[in-house]
Amino acid sequence: QVQLVESGGGLVQAGGSLRISCAASGRTFSTYTMGWFRQAPGKEREFVAAISWTGGRTYYTDSVKGRFTISRDNAKNTVYLQMNSLKPEDTAVYYCAATTRWKSRISDYDLHEYDYWGQGTQVTVSS
Repeated sequence: QVQLVESGGGLVQAGGSLRISCAASGRTFSTYTMGWFRQAPGKEREFVAAISWTGGRTYYTDSVKGRFTISRDNAKNTVYLQMNSLKPEDTAVYYCAATTRWKSRISDYDLHEYDYWGQGTQVTVSS
């Protein structure tokens, strides 16, 4: 069993930056592909970014490319999402997720293929 705990959310003005973190329990964290998702009020949960177990491969949804960076520190069992140039439309609850499945392309993971989820952290961007 893996437990994921997000932190670092908050209120930020448009154009600002925020880094959110996800701490994972378990000794096999370094073998998981990790992802960040977000869900705005009244909308479905959507993919934001993913990172391979080594950190060598990353993948982003188009709307955050060039603004967000996903990274991980396997020694600390933590994955990060650095968010720059934030926009009001980035406002959402952000969730981290882990999958034990292996795929050659991390862009191929469906939301439902992530096995473990955190409780989420609220990110609010004011205009």
